[in-house]
Amino acid sequence: MATVEPRGLGHSVKRLEDGRFLRGRGNYVDDITLPNMLHMELLRSPVAHAKITSIDTSRASALPGVVAVVTGELMAQHNLAWMPTLSGDTQAVLATDKVRFQGQEVAAVVAESAYIARDALELIDVDYEILPAVTSPQQALADGAPVIRDDKEGQTDNHIYDWEVGDKEATDRAFTDADKVVSLDTFYPRCHPAPLECCGCVADVNPATGKATIYMTSQAPHAHRTLFAIVAGLPEHQIRIVSPDIGGGFGNKVPIYPGYVVATAASLLIGRPVKWIEDRFGNLISTGFARDYHMHGELAVKDGRMTGLRASLLSDNGAFFADAQPTRFKAGLFHICTGSYDIPTAHVSAVGAYTNKAPGGVAYRCSFRVTEASYLIERLVQTAAYELGVDPADFRTENFIKPEQFPYTSATGFEYDSGDYGRAHDLALEKLGYTELRKEQEAARAEGRLIGIGVASFTEVVGAGPGKIYDIAGLRMFDSAELRIHPTGKAILKLGTKSQGQGHETTYGQIVAEELGIPAEHVLVEEGDTDTTPYGLGTYASRSTPVSGAATAVIARKLRDKARTIAAHLLEASEDDLEWERGAFHVKGSPDKSKTIQDCAFAAYTNLPDGLEAGLEGVTYYDPPNMTFPFGTYAAVVEIDRGTGEWKVLRLVAVDDCGVRINPMIVEGQITGGLTEGFAIAAMELITFDDDGNCIGSSFMDYLLPTSWETPKFEMHETVTPSPHHPFGAKGVGESATVGSPAAYVNAVVDALAHAGVRNLEMPVTPAKVWQALVEVGLAE
Repeated sequence: MATVEPRGLGHSVKRLEDGRFLRGRGNYVDDITLPNMLHMELLRSPVAHAKITSIDTSRASALPGVVAVVTGELMAQHNLAWMPTLSGDTQAVLATDKVRFQGQEVAAVVAESAYIARDALELIDVDYEILPAVTSPQQALADGAPVIRDDKEGQTDNHIYDWEVGDKEATDRAFTDADKVVSLDTFYPRCHPAPLECCGCVADVNPATGKATIYMTSQAPHAHRTLFAIVAGLPEHQIRIVSPDIGGGFGNKVPIYPGYVVATAASLLIGRPVKWIEDRFGNLISTGFARDYHMHGELAVKDGRMTGLRASLLSDNGAFFADAQPTRFKAGLFHICTGSYDIPTAHVSAVGAYTNKAPGGVAYRCSFRVTEASYLIERLVQTAAYELGVDPADFRTENFIKPEQFPYTSATGFEYDSGDYGRAHDLALEKLGYTELRKEQEAARAEGRLIGIGVASFTEVVGAGPGKIYDIAGLRMFDSAELRIHPTGKAILKLGTKSQGQGHETTYGQIVAEELGIPAEHVLVEEGDTDTTPYGLGTYASRSTPVSGAATAVIARKLRDKARTIAAHLLEASEDDLEWERGAFHVKGSPDKSKTIQDCAFAAYTNLPDGLEAGLEGVTYYDPPNMTFPFGTYAAVVEIDRGTGEWKVLRLVAVDDCGVRINPMIVEGQITGGLTEGFAIAAMELITFDDDGNCIGSSFMDYLLPTSWETPKFEMHETVTPSPHHPFGAKGVGESATVGSPAAYVNAVVDALAHAGVRNLEMPVTPAKVWQALVEVGLAE
């Protein structure tokens, strides 16, 4: 029989899951059909802010095929009109008193088919008393602004929180002593994850057993089970969440949405399974958004060194404070905003406000607001370099944290595990040909062409641990892995995470292959079923590899230790005399006397030493000692058409350091996706609102996504700086490109205009904005 190579870490193994996806054999929520199943559709508010004076459901109820019409009043009778959010606020399941954003859920129809349910929505008559809409945090906090959350006792304005971190007094002293202070106001606009598959669920509450099985698009099935138990009052052991294949999540499928709760309540009350599948309009207008941060930054510089950083934020949280982020950090992990730089003092303050917009800032391709933080510091550093009259690349190099300073404690309290920022930065500039490009840029300007070069370095913070510091809704952010090796040497690995396209079935198997020598193809990876997998906090914020990947390595090593005892028994040798080479134990000095891991697995069920428990399996819960800190540098080259303001990416060089890479091919795929999104948010993606709170960006006609036509080519490179505390040195990847590339693109456009003083273009940098800037400084043709 031909042997199969283990192919562990560092091998670009083709994704095992792609076989079923390419053959159309994926299993998504909408593929699930249960006997006697009903269908549910949601009625959404057409206005952003209004009192509900009446809801008449009589015509909808009379339509043949309609089984039930559910309103907020009915939900209130069962104490289900409101639910807790991940940020400790409350959110309406179905509106009772008033609607607070356009697209809010007002009523639901449960019918024999989705078509009948959709028709019945048109027959529900809702009378609205229109109220003034609040569409920005500045407007929300102004004197006399309409109070959005008048449902909350004691809430007399639209203020949600004040939060700060850092040493204000020391930072003020640094600014007093500075010989140069640079300031910048910028806005990271609201955008949407826009996954290929929208949200949905099939709720099946069995009236005979009381068992609730809920198939849903969940990035965190176990956490959702606990929250369902809290919201619905069902015993948690009677709730089973099944998250099948997910067509993209990007953080959008972390929160619990009203549709999930209403479908479950309807199934409980009617006694039949109920399916709800969200449409694209509902997804874009109402589910978890990202960004929407107004930011002011100030940088103190003395003798060419950054000596202090101030950052103040104004967060637009929508109608309910529903951000998916650690409990104690109201502004997420924005305080990573010192970035890759050795800045001795910093102070960050944040204010959150309610507005008449959809709620739920999600960890969209970033670990809890890291993207916004990285964008602010890089735009600020670039501006400082221009005002100081120094090269932006040299200014960064001079101020990087040096390798010998690690572990490094930042001015806002993070302990960076490891890094070599200068190496990644130098490699990016080398691959770009930075020095020669600067000469070409000057020559082009002499010819009237506008070419810009933008650089952005970044440091992320991912992994969300240790649990004593990081939790969501009170749930400590550890994660889990259960590994069972069968008698024939094949294995099943069960985890608390949930893939949405990241290649977990392949990469987790490769970790087992690296640790035990079992080929990745012989490891079945199972996620997404709370009845069969160990409790975990799910997949978002690039935490799978840093936390669950670590748990996989830890449990594999525990089983290897037990296998060593079995191998010693089989070889009639002392455990101390055995050496391990991937896949086998052999007696020191006698390589012909060996036993493979498969031999040990079979013996675990057939030939054990006295006193040793049978089987070769176990479970571990990994609470990381620290976060991990991936980093990198991106450099972009753009050219601007002076006649139209259109800008074109000529080159984008990306250098990422995510520590040890499990599967380089999958890592490159993740980075490619992030770079594409970084380009998109810099160039075109935007959800905005008119003065009445109408959502502009509620369809793909208005919310623009990049296609292969617009997306530039990317040049990807790497450095490898292992994390010293992770079991195999990984740091995580998945959002780094989105963290660094928007700043690189915008810096490049600004660089093209910088000699004329254009320094503060905001995303998305549309041709119209660039054209206006060209006109203002006399560069337009």
